[in-house]
Amino acid sequence: MSDRTMALVTGANKGIGYEIAAGLGALGWQVGVGARDEERREAAVAKLRAGGADAFGVPLDVTDGASVTAAARLIEDRAGRLDVLVNNAGITGGRPQEPTLVDPATILAAVDVNVLGVVRVTNAMLPLLRRSASPRIVNMSSTVGSLTRQSTPGAQVGPIAAAYSTSKTFLNAVTVQYVRELRDTNILINLACPGYTATDLNAFSGVRTPEQGAAIAIRLATLPDDGPTGGFFDDEGEIPW
Repeated sequence: MSDRTMALVTGANKGIGYEIAAGLGALGWQVGVGARDEERREAAVAKLRAGGADAFGVPLDVTDGASVTAAARLIEDRAGRLDVLVNNAGITGGRPQEPTLVDPATILAAVDVNVLGVVRVTNAMLPLLRRSASPRIVNMSSTVGSLTRQSTPGAQVGPIAAAYSTSKTFLNAVTVQYVRELRDTNILINLACPGYTATDLNAFSGVRTPEQGAAIAIRLATLPDDGPTGGFFDDEGEIPW
């Protein structure tokens, strides 16, 4: 068992997730690269290792309970604990997403990955996080999940997205419930918004680089023991709910 800080990043084979893994690896941490696509996962691990990171692959499909259980077992066998969990895996869902046109299956698919996937992974990893001296959970959300911003006339909150935006609002609400339940523990749990980042989720139309998008997650993953919990942050500060 290693004394080095152990992190798991879901959806880490590309984009923001990859850059989060790279940033944590640059700190000298062990980083589990969680991803379901074996070829992309192992390619990401090889690239991270070539850059000096202590990275390893974690086969992980957040929609599959057996896969999540196996991932927790792999982390336990490797380190005996988990210090940081970054729930980054997510999908936008297909189009159309106007509420009068959206296929309910599109909403369910987004919720399964973006919300239930976080619940599955978090619950499987909690016993390992409880063994850490300074456990952190970072859930990757978005300002499009802010009901305040969504309901503010003239606010720039992206296209109407009854699946994606709603799933992020749902994730925010679920995160609050985790914070309430775990408030008397030393686990700090926060939500991060990467900003409008160029990834394949938006056909690379974003204005921020994945490295820029990863910065807020890395900051929340490395909070001091007296850092905040139950917050919703981007690079500029707190985001209104």
